[in-house]
Amino acid sequence: MKLAGGLAALGAMLAAWGVFVEPMLLTRVKRYALTPPGWPSGLKLTAAVLADIHACRPWMTPERIRGLVERTNALGADVILLLGDYVSGMRMTAEPVEPTQWAGFLSGLSAPLGVHAVLGNHDWWEDPSAQARGAGPMIARRALESAGIPVYENDTVRLEKDGQAFWLAGLGDQLALRPGKEWNRERFTGVDDLDATLKQTAPGEPVILLAHEPDIFPDVPARVTLTVSGHTHGGQVRLFGWSPVVPSRFGNRFAYGHIDEDGRHLIVSGGLGFSIFPIRFGVRPEILLIEIG
Repeated sequence: MKLAGGLAALGAMLAAWGVFVEPMLLTRVKRYALTPPGWPSGLKLTAAVLADIHACRPWMTPERIRGLVERTNALGADVILLLGDYVSGMRMTAEPVEPTQWAGFLSGLSAPLGVHAVLGNHDWWEDPSAQARGAGPMIARRALESAGIPVYENDTVRLEKDGQAFWLAGLGDQLALRPGKEWNRERFTGVDDLDATLKQTAPGEPVILLAHEPDIFPDVPARVTLTVSGHTHGGQVRLFGWSPVVPSRFGNRFAYGHIDEDGRHLIVSGGLGFSIFPIRFGVRPEILLIEIG
């Protein structure tokens, strides 16, 4: 009886930590440094990355988003990348945060080479009009653009630092359109077009690909310098480098962190908020700071 009672108390404590403590811990800055093949010699670039904000009360309030903006700006990155899922994907909330609110605070982000965004699956799923049309623009996109933040859906932009060029390529979401009541992942329809996106970039110049879901990575050619993704939240629960549930058809293969496969590089953020259930355990909310070169 004592053992059973102790285990029950321990389980309750761990659950309380995962729901009420770890999700609200001070957001950490997770740093990565790499020099991928083909990156121009002498070009040093720092990118701050925010993923999976999932704005809602009481978990990701406008005030907390304002704090994230201030902390991100203080990192002094050359460029800021937003990887989608700004809206809440969870029913267990006290109150939604309107797009004008979260986008208004994100408008305070600032970097010499700008702030650049893609959309995530929940930005599509939580927009009934876009789902009914089977096409955008979504409420989230309009909110970001009204805040002065460009949104890329199979679009690119060429940037320069210290006289050397590189490209940002933003992929359309891979799970954008829901199939109704059937939740088989294979039945979702994406709006992504990797080939058409990369054709907009110049051969021989490095490309950083923004893709909300990391599942595209096996199809990404070697000419792409780095792919950055969110979506998985690191599984939201992560024990000894393994997550029991990962929203990816590849399971833990692309769940979290820096993946190097045959010289091709992917970095998956653990994100900031959560979806489905309000729990984080072993995956603290994080801002990424990636140093390239």
